[in-house]
Amino acid sequence: MLRIAWSTLRTRWISFAGTFAALALGAALIAALGQVLASGITSPPRGPQRYAAAPVVVVPDGTLTVDTWRGGSSAPLAEPRGLADDLVARFPGAVVDRVFPARLSDGPPAMGRPWAAARTAPQPLVAGRAPSGDGEIAISAGTWPGRRGSAAARAPAGTRVPVVTATGIRTYRVVGVTEAGPQPTVFFADAHAARLSPRVDALALWRPAAEVTKAVAGAARVLSGQDRALADPFREADERARNNANTIAGIAAGFAAFIAIFVVSSTFAFAVGQRRREFALLRTIGATARQVRRMMYGEAALVAVAASAVGAFLGPLATGPILDRLTALGMAPEWLVPSESSVPAWVAFGTGVVVALAGVAAAARRAGRVRPAEALREAAVEPRAMTWGRWIAGLGLLGTALVSMAVTTIGDPGSATNNKTFMPIVMLLIAALGLLAPVFVRPVTRLLVAPLERLRGAGGVAVAGGTAASAGRTAATAAPVLVTVALAASLLGGAAMTDAAKAAVQSRPVRAGYLVLPDGDTGLDRQLVQRLRAVPGVDVATETETSVYTLEGDTQLIRRPARAVEPATLSTALSVPLVAGSAAGLRDDTIVVSRTWELSLGQRVRMWRADGSPVTLTVTGVLGDDSPADAYVTPAHAFSALPSVAYVTQRPGASASAVRVALEDAVRGHNARAMSRAEWARESGDRQASASRLGLLAVLGIMLCYTVIALVNTLLMAASDRAAERGGLRLLGATRAQVLRYVVAEALAVVAVGVVLGFAATALGLLGLGAALLRLAGPFAFDVPWQPVVAVIAVCFLLGAVAAVVPAIRIRGAVIPRS
Repeated sequence: MLRIAWSTLRTRWISFAGTFAALALGAALIAALGQVLASGITSPPRGPQRYAAAPVVVVPDGTLTVDTWRGGSSAPLAEPRGLADDLVARFPGAVVDRVFPARLSDGPPAMGRPWAAARTAPQPLVAGRAPSGDGEIAISAGTWPGRRGSAAARAPAGTRVPVVTATGIRTYRVVGVTEAGPQPTVFFADAHAARLSPRVDALALWRPAAEVTKAVAGAARVLSGQDRALADPFREADERARNNANTIAGIAAGFAAFIAIFVVSSTFAFAVGQRRREFALLRTIGATARQVRRMMYGEAALVAVAASAVGAFLGPLATGPILDRLTALGMAPEWLVPSESSVPAWVAFGTGVVVALAGVAAAARRAGRVRPAEALREAAVEPRAMTWGRWIAGLGLLGTALVSMAVTTIGDPGSATNNKTFMPIVMLLIAALGLLAPVFVRPVTRLLVAPLERLRGAGGVAVAGGTAASAGRTAATAAPVLVTVALAASLLGGAAMTDAAKAAVQSRPVRAGYLVLPDGDTGLDRQLVQRLRAVPGVDVATETETSVYTLEGDTQLIRRPARAVEPATLSTALSVPLVAGSAAGLRDDTIVVSRTWELSLGQRVRMWRADGSPVTLTVTGVLGDDSPADAYVTPAHAFSALPSVAYVTQRPGASASAVRVALEDAVRGHNARAMSRAEWARESGDRQASASRLGLLAVLGIMLCYTVIALVNTLLMAASDRAAERGGLRLLGATRAQVLRYVVAEALAVVAVGVVLGFAATALGLLGLGAALLRLAGPFAFDVPWQPVVAVIAVCFLLGAVAAVVPAIRIRGAVIPRS
């Protein structure tokens, strides 16, 4: 049977061209994305940056360790401790480093450091001199407002600029410019930096590591070699970027495998319908059902091995461009090194073969059931498309998807915001409607082509009859459009709904009419907060991000986010959703927690604060599920952290315009901005939407590639079977232009069927998601991302028209005979 399979491939190569291309593309994508994953896993961490020139660095122990009956449990501290004075005194001559918020007014995000620390990167002067007095600074390239990189070196010496630190704004004179370092930096004179930030964050030494370790005697951490990178400012951001790249690559590879199976299975299913007489003849001359199935598997295996080999060979060549694109989008760190491992290529090859054999399984069973008597049939009547197995599989997948949506909506609506919950449901719905598509082809087709039937001539009737008469062929041709439209609309629409729901959860508790937010993540300086409180006619409440630590089950230390708020002004700024207790009881010895803590009202809990100090707090309130915060504490537990937001509530009788002007005047120069509640909610939603759509647009590109392959391949396969039919139209008097219009109209009708079924899958998925989000966030408004969805649909219609016209023009003798 393998010999027959090889002969079939040679004579019916058009039927297998699309399958070959789909498998080759799938294997190439899996190989390339596998290389991206391998690059994220195997790339060594970025080398030391901040202390690249210092062989040894002493830093405080940044972890909290609590003894349990199973040993010590540790978690990273949210609040840096700083090095003790006696430890600093043990190392005379060491570079004492202090890192604190300091940024030129209206300049890019930057940090402040003493001038002595400039030698640790190193960052030598390129202009001017070192700062020596309290009113002098040196800045690194990239710190000057409105400029980037080496352009900052052209800042004129002697320029006086305002600098924002934790205490507020002060004007300094720029006396020097250094080379760019790990991050934009403002260097102060050493003594002045010590007054701005008394905490010592690190000691840089040029001594043997063993000698330093002995002198430290366990009072701090001694870093050398690659470990010095642990003190870099972007270490956590690097890990997040690495994880983002791995997540995007994993999702895209999963979609590639899913769509490849869908394309292969629909192509082989269509091919079985075309070759029923061929299979019947094989059965007539003695072939068994098992041999027919083996022939189908043999064809699939031959195509899969060749296609997977091509894809596995070419795929790794795209690893570099994919990494470059992810880096340009900010979705991968720029220091990742492309992996040279051959494992992803072998995995892609094996996956391609498995995908092909899985996709042909159902078609092989159908081919084996063809009876020998069918060889005697002359009429080209399509067999029943909906078999019992197809009914059971389609309804089973649809029922599973609906039950999953119901369970999510009722039991855990919060999980609906996770793509790992929503995407599998979307795939189940797409697979279910793909299997059940023949059921809907006739009614949907008649609805879509009804306007054509009213036109003059028989063209509309022919289009409607040809499309509806062959439900199986129409369903197979519409399948790639169904997948593309459903995934595009579901993923983009689901992302828009999820982002809007998150924004609604975040903004709904806010009562304040205005918010003041920092430009960056350093917080609002103390002088700015005082200026806001001095604005007449308003009440100001600040919120500071911090953390507390609890011991779960007496074995595991858990870091929990908390927000430090002022109890006296909390009720005017926020509507805190409570299911028990009251926020009025919030004091330095109490805490308001969410239900996820599983604590009861009045319960006393031993916990640890952001700096690791132990404290026992009493639960005075329990938050509802729609609370944007996990816990509330008082500012006494925030330590050196600066407020992340200030809520400004206008008092009765105050002028709204006067308040807005006063707020804008107060924030001027402080690297902060004032906005209304509506502006803030809109900006938050837009920011979340732009971040979530980047990865989805990459996935849409993959889907469009498969649509091109599958749609063109299916239409080419159908063209040869219908050559006599179109020739008959010419014999009946149809002109060449009429036949071409008929071909295009029929192709567009088939694509329209796929679009309608895709929207049906989308509607079911988004209804389930919307029900869950409605329970989570209440009523919310969101913008439907019509533009990319309409663009995808337009591409599908264009592909359908081109793929239908080209074979109709080429096969002139049979399809469009000459007059």
